[in-house]
Amino acid sequence: MNTRVTEMLNIMYPIIQGGLAHLAYAELAAAVSEAGGLGQITAMSLPSPDSLRAEIQKVRTLTTKPFGVNFAIGQHDRPYEEMLDVAIEEGIGVISITGGNPEPLIRRTDGYGMKRMVLVAAVRQAQKAEAIGADAVMAVGQEGGGHLGRDDIGTFVLIPRVVDSVNIPVLASGGIGDGRGLLAALALGAEGVEMGTRFIATQECVHAHAAYKQALIQATEHDTTVIKRSLGTPARVVSTKGSEHIIELEKQGVGYEGLREYISGRNNCRFIYDGDAEHGFGWAGQVVGLIHDVPTVQELFNRMMGDVNEFQTIIQKTFQGKP
Repeated sequence: MNTRVTEMLNIMYPIIQGGLAHLAYAELAAAVSEAGGLGQITAMSLPSPDSLRAEIQKVRTLTTKPFGVNFAIGQHDRPYEEMLDVAIEEGIGVISITGGNPEPLIRRTDGYGMKRMVLVAAVRQAQKAEAIGADAVMAVGQEGGGHLGRDDIGTFVLIPRVVDSVNIPVLASGGIGDGRGLLAALALGAEGVEMGTRFIATQECVHAHAAYKQALIQATEHDTTVIKRSLGTPARVVSTKGSEHIIELEKQGVGYEGLREYISGRNNCRFIYDGDAEHGFGWAGQVVGLIHDVPTVQELFNRMMGDVNEFQTIIQKTFQGKP
């Protein structure tokens, strides 16, 4: 598969693994890259610059293929500058930026030959990212897991709108978990996809608790909910008692101070690391309705490429001999 994304990132398939706070570490990143996509490490979930350096070096013991580092700058109070310096010093070729203002990171990495991808949820955000020097944008529709845009625009409409509004490559994100989603994204004008939730339910996502993976398998497309709307930062999670409690608190109008403990990274880890669905929560998109097992990353890629070949054949037969 050849798109501007595969050429820019020097990868076989235009499939990017999302940043996945507290979960995107060496084992998963290396597996995605080895399978032909672009794996990523989540920088801001790590405790220190030294730990990021160690994680980068660990990936390099597992694969010689390209990988990236994600900077989720909008959800962390501590500064990212020292972490970004490590990525520069280690010669990382790709970073992705989610949340917050991406411009300082883009300016800091000017001149290093680094490809910069920015997560957006609206046309205006994509245009701004292009204007400040982003090499690609990842446009996430409201089906996605984790933090979303405020406008509730679905992937099927958002992607062609963004494609028509910028000149740089666009990756589709939100609701994509198999080869059909990849083909659909390409048909909408995207040049690749970013997947998050689907990669959690893989064997190499070793930090995710079995209860979290099982929740993704058992869930249908109806079993997610959006928290933090009352704060203006909506984010989609798999439905648990912990997430239901957050929604109830929001209905009570407790504000940020009343929610802080329950929406914290620590409370996120209570579920995704410890399996405590009673009190914790875990990010997940509506694509959970398409997740039925926990394959290896390579098995997932093989399956996706099988889907692509199968549906390409169906499409060709459908239109054969027709103008």
